[in-house]
Amino acid sequence: MTFEDILYDTEDAIATITLNRPDKLNAWTRRMEYDVRNALSAATEDDTVRVIILTGAGRGYCAGADMDLLSGISAKSGDGPSFETNVGAMENGLDLPDDFSRRNTFYPTVPKPVIAAINGPCAGLGLVLSLYADMRFAAESAVFTTAFAQRGLIAEHGVSWMLPKLVGQAAALDLLLSARKVSAAEALQIGLVNNVFPDASFMDDVRAYAGRLATTVSPRSMRVMKEQVYNAAFLDLGEATAAADKEMVKSFDSEDFKEGVAHYVEKRAPAFTGR
Repeated sequence: MTFEDILYDTEDAIATITLNRPDKLNAWTRRMEYDVRNALSAATEDDTVRVIILTGAGRGYCAGADMDLLSGISAKSGDGPSFETNVGAMENGLDLPDDFSRRNTFYPTVPKPVIAAINGPCAGLGLVLSLYADMRFAAESAVFTTAFAQRGLIAEHGVSWMLPKLVGQAAALDLLLSARKVSAAEALQIGLVNNVFPDASFMDDVRAYAGRLATTVSPRSMRVMKEQVYNAAFLDLGEATAAADKEMVKSFDSEDFKEGVAHYVEKRAPAFTGR
């Protein structure tokens, strides 16, 4: 598989997708969108991959949509992004509502953990992408901004729904309306990111976390729990509890449950298969 605007590699059960336009702070292009989707599909289908990291080359994560792309957009031109396009859930992915089948909202349907490793500036569409990852880790020098209001735009791609779920309504409105820059430290304080790591050791720290997921916990458990969490946003407590009860019965019959008990009793490292 050939990629133009990203790098893709796998090592130690971790797939790393790197946005690769460092001279443009990895500004988003249609080709990059195509490449990232295909890379996520490749990681989904690769049984040796258990965790996925999405990061940026150079000093930036993603500065948002490429300005050359934005400057050519008008409501009547037909050249702009097709916001209503339903690109579909990830093939062989999680069973989630159709809400997660649109452009840039499909990341939760990837059946493996997706970690956004935010190594630098993260703005506009770049921030959107990070919100649909399962977890966000930031380098201490990373800076965040929604940017939309400063471009005469609005909260795109369902961000008005996702952002308040992460940081609360008041903080979400602050970030959206002001389009101000937010440091990594503040992002951690308001719950926008899960953790902040030193610049010098950033990717090593992210990979260490991803490595723990890849080697110490059941891939089957991670897949089912991810599906539970995203589906629960559309359920009441009773429905979520009933769904969990059904999944627990299935877990008891799984190979990973048997291995989970065995490695604990035998005091050895686990050898989960994901089945």
